Amino acid sequence: MNPEHIVLTEAYYYILLSLFKPLHGYGIMKKIAKLSDGRVMLAAGTLYGALSKLEQNQWIKALPVNNFDCKKQYLITPKGKEIVINELKRLEELVNNGQQIIEEN
Repeated sequence: MNPEHIVLTEAYYYILLSLFKPLHGYGIMKKIAKLSDGRVMLAAGTLYGALSKLEQNQWIKALPVNNFDCKKQYLITPKGKEIVINELKRLEELVNNGQQIIEEN
């Protein structure tokens, strides 16, 4: 599938944004809540299902677990970055088109 034609769900978008630096599941949930001012609150089941799918798509990768921190951490891949950048462009186009129409009327 062409990365330019992928439309992300809000959950996927925020998960990908949160993984520009390595994070574990709970850290991802906290970061998304902070980014969205508490508007987007992902339940653990939703988050881990999404992480699994994003990993299958190779948009994120699980990092090796070290002996000091047993928590599994994830990081966005270059493919994932391309997807989220394309989504940001798509969203900017939506906002710009909406503003243009509203300002004309």
